[in-house]
Amino acid sequence: MSGAVPDVFDPRLYGHGVPHDRYRALRDRHPVARQAEPAVLGWPEGPGFWAVTRHADVVRVLKDAETYSSFLGATQIRDPDPADLPFIRGMMLNQDPPSHGRLRRLVSRAFTPRRVEAFESAVRERAASLLAKALEPDGADTVDLVGTVTDDYALLNLADLLGVPESDRGLMLHWTRRVIGYQDPDEAVEATAATEGGPPVNPRSPSALADMFAYADDLSAHKRAHPADDIMTTLATDPDLTPPERQMFFFLLTVAGNDTVRSAAPGGVALLAGDPSAYERLRSGRAATATAVDELLRRHPPVLTFRRTAARDTTLAGTRIAKGDKVVVFHASANHDERVFPDPFRLDLDRSPNPHVSFGDGPHVCLGAHFARLQLRVLHEELVRAAPELRLAEPPRRLVSNFINGIKELRVVRS
Repeated sequence: MSGAVPDVFDPRLYGHGVPHDRYRALRDRHPVARQAEPAVLGWPEGPGFWAVTRHADVVRVLKDAETYSSFLGATQIRDPDPADLPFIRGMMLNQDPPSHGRLRRLVSRAFTPRRVEAFESAVRERAASLLAKALEPDGADTVDLVGTVTDDYALLNLADLLGVPESDRGLMLHWTRRVIGYQDPDEAVEATAATEGGPPVNPRSPSALADMFAYADDLSAHKRAHPADDIMTTLATDPDLTPPERQMFFFLLTVAGNDTVRSAAPGGVALLAGDPSAYERLRSGRAATATAVDELLRRHPPVLTFRRTAARDTTLAGTRIAKGDKVVVFHASANHDERVFPDPFRLDLDRSPNPHVSFGDGPHVCLGAHFARLQLRVLHEELVRAAPELRLAEPPRRLVSNFINGIKELRVVRS
């Protein structure tokens, strides 16, 4: 740490673990703290931002879209290229009310609870099958549950819900890794490779997304010709959606919809493996799985940060924020705020109430939260059946990212 205000920006920190000691220092002494944005991992220096770490302040920012805009500078810490900003603003995630509400209502037509609930039996069969195959004795003492279970589980569930043909599902994981893992040297792929002597390519730029958007157009045309009971059919046949809006929805659902569960699932398993008494309570039925899922999400939120831009001069926790300043909320810090969560580092599978912000808050609260909770509940119900004991073989390998709370490898001991 340097100076009185700890750095919580550097993506490399998160490759070693969520910096909870730094978050605690900020919550206690600098709840709205100025952070530098130095050049790192090939990305250029930025102007800096305000880090918001207390639960009450995080909720205030997320709920007040008039003061803290998603549209002005989009929602990533790094400033987008000014030439790309109009394009990036086309995504629902990067819009403010009322335009955000219009798009959210349109996609909500596809994301119905009835459709989501209808997937439970298929999701359960998939979880049981993946776990049985991963944990069957094959001579190896350990197995990586990310590579054998959770990556495929999240991807295949989402592909079913969207209606992506089986032959194309590998593309979804490729696109997710390209957009989510761009800060991690192990995960970055060709879309973020530096051009000759230039900076890396933003994975959310029009050029980097051209192949995904072309696929979205082709899939939409296929769904109009061959409709089915899936989300892409609903979007493709909605007369109120423009082709660019369909492209952006496909991008948002493919990446955000996949990576929410892809990050949360191994995080929850790692927490349970590190707390045998909590795992035994879940396995024996003394802890309700649905309640336990929210506690695991609190302890391991899939998203670490979201950025807003001040639309006017304001004050937050006694700190003056100028119009145009970047304001970044830290979900994992808010979820461990002692002012809201007693004994926040204890894994309390019965914790209630549990007002975590792992799915956000306010107008941008996660549209797919219901589907994510269903998948996580079913996975943990099948996990306790498949694995009477759950032990880590080594510490999880984490994603280098200040955005996604990702686990690249989770090796457990076969029992």
